[in-house]
Amino acid sequence: MRPRLVLSVLAALLIALLVPLGARAGAEAAAGTATFTKPSDWGSGWEGRFTLTNGSDTAINGWRVEFDLPAGTTIGSYWDALLTTSPPHQTFRNRDYNAVIPPGGSVTFGFLGTGPGSPLNCTFNGASCTGEAPGGLGAPGTPTVTGRTDSSLTLSWTAGSGTPTGYHVYEGSGLRTTVSGTSATLSGLGVCSTHSYTVKAYDADGESPASETVTGTTTGCATGPLPRHFLTGYWHDFANSARALRLSEVPADYDLIAVAFGEATSRAGEVAFGVDPGLSTALGGYTDAQFTADVATLKAKGKRVILSIGGEKGAIRVDSAAAATTFADSVYALMNRYGFDGVDLDLENGLQPTYMEQALRRLRAEAGADLIITLAPQTVDMQSTGGSYFQLALKIKDILTVVHMQYYNSGAMLGCDQKVYGQGTVDFMTALACIQLENGLRPDQVSLGLPAGPGAAGGGVVSPTVVDDALDCLAKGTGCGSFKPPRTYPDIRGAMTWSINWDVTDGGGFAGTVRPHLNTLP
Repeated sequence: MRPRLVLSVLAALLIALLVPLGARAGAEAAAGTATFTKPSDWGSGWEGRFTLTNGSDTAINGWRVEFDLPAGTTIGSYWDALLTTSPPHQTFRNRDYNAVIPPGGSVTFGFLGTGPGSPLNCTFNGASCTGEAPGGLGAPGTPTVTGRTDSSLTLSWTAGSGTPTGYHVYEGSGLRTTVSGTSATLSGLGVCSTHSYTVKAYDADGESPASETVTGTTTGCATGPLPRHFLTGYWHDFANSARALRLSEVPADYDLIAVAFGEATSRAGEVAFGVDPGLSTALGGYTDAQFTADVATLKAKGKRVILSIGGEKGAIRVDSAAAATTFADSVYALMNRYGFDGVDLDLENGLQPTYMEQALRRLRAEAGADLIITLAPQTVDMQSTGGSYFQLALKIKDILTVVHMQYYNSGAMLGCDQKVYGQGTVDFMTALACIQLENGLRPDQVSLGLPAGPGAAGGGVVSPTVVDDALDCLAKGTGCGSFKPPRTYPDIRGAMTWSINWDVTDGGGFAGTVRPHLNTLP
C-alpha cells in the first residue's frame, strides 16, 4: 500500500510540473484586479491611486503594476510602491511591507501626476488590470469635451489597448450612443444642462472597462437680469470710517448693489431690515421711505439691488425646515416692501447647506425666475467641495447667479494646483478661482471679490489693475503670474468689491478701473 501512495504523490507532482509556467502565472495574475482612480484633480495636476484586489482564494505574494502615460503626462512623487520609469512606460512594484495580498484583501499605492492624461495599457502581474487575460480590450483614454452647443456636447478620447469594433458612450448606466471612431456628439440635450459620460470599447467578446468620467455643460446658460460681465458693490447700511452714502449716490459704474446687511431676529431664520439709525443720523436724516425710493431710482437706471444677509457679526441660522420656511418668507416680504431683486448670503459664521437650499428654493418659487441669488464666502469656505458653502453652491447651481468669494482677510491659501499662494497677488486670485471653476461651478457663476482700498480690509488689498490682470488671465490666458490655469474661462462673470462706500472714499478708483475693463472681456 505504501509504495502505491508514493507513486500517486509523484504522479501529482509530475502533472503539476507539466503545466506551463506561463499558464500558472497567468492564472495567478488573472485572480487580481488593479483599479485606478483620481481622488483629487486641481486642473494642472492630480492625485492618482491604484487599488489592487485579490479575488482568488490564494495569496498573491509580490505584485507589479505597469502602464503607459500619454504625451504631456508625467509622474512626480509616489508612495507605498517602488517606481521604475522608462517614459512613457511606468512600472510600480510592491514594498516589503505590502508585498502580500491575502485572499479577498487589497492594497493601495498612489502618486501625483501632472498633465491631462491617465494610465493606459495597464497590467497587473502581467495580466490586464481588469483581471482578464492579456490581449483583451483596454479602457479608452479619458474623454474630453471638444465642442458644445445649446443642445449638444462633442466628446473625443484616445483608444485603449486591443482592437475594438467600436465604442459605447454611457451617461450613468444608460447607453447614449455607439460609434466606430474615437469621438461622438451627444444631441438632444437641454440648454445649459450638465452631463457626465464614460466610454467603453467593445468587440464580439464584450466591453472594456469604462474610461474615466468626463463632465460637460451645454451652452446657452442664462445670465439673469444682469450684463454678461458685471461689477457688484456692497453699500453700507451703517456708519463707519468710510463716507456715508444715500443709496441714490451709488456711482453708475456698479451694476449690482448689495445692501449690507439684513439681520437676524429672535425668531429662527427670520430676516429683518431697516435703515440704520446711525446711518440716518450721519446723513442728516434718511428714512425707510427715502431708501425705498432710491431702490426704485437705481432700478429705473437698469441697476439691480439685492439684500445681503449676515456679515462679520451676522447670526442668521437656518438649521431646520421651519427656519428655512421662515427665512424664505421673511426675505420675500422684504423684497416686496423695499423692491429688492434678490438675496446675497454673506454668512461668515457658517451655514447648513441642506436647509439653506430648501430656503432658497422656496424663495425662488415665491419670487420667480428673475430672482438673483449670490454667495459671498470667505476663501476658506471654498477650498473644498466638502465645505458647507461649496456644497450649497453646487446644490443650487441651477438657480445660483454668482459666487463672489472674498479674496481678502485670509492670509495664504491653497490653489487648485495644491500650491500655497499669498493674498494680494494675481496668482492668489486665479489659483483659488480655479478651484471653483474646475469643481462644478460654471464660469458665469464665478466672480472675484476684492477690497476697494486700504481701509476696506486688513489684508488682500490690491491695485484695481491687478484685478484686471486676474480677469484677463482667467478669461483670455493673458496677464497671468506664475500660475497658469488649465484652460481659459471666457464666461467669467466679473468682480465684486467691499465696498462702494470705501471706493467713493478713496476716489472711485476700483469701479472706475475694473468696470470699463469688464467690457474688454470676451
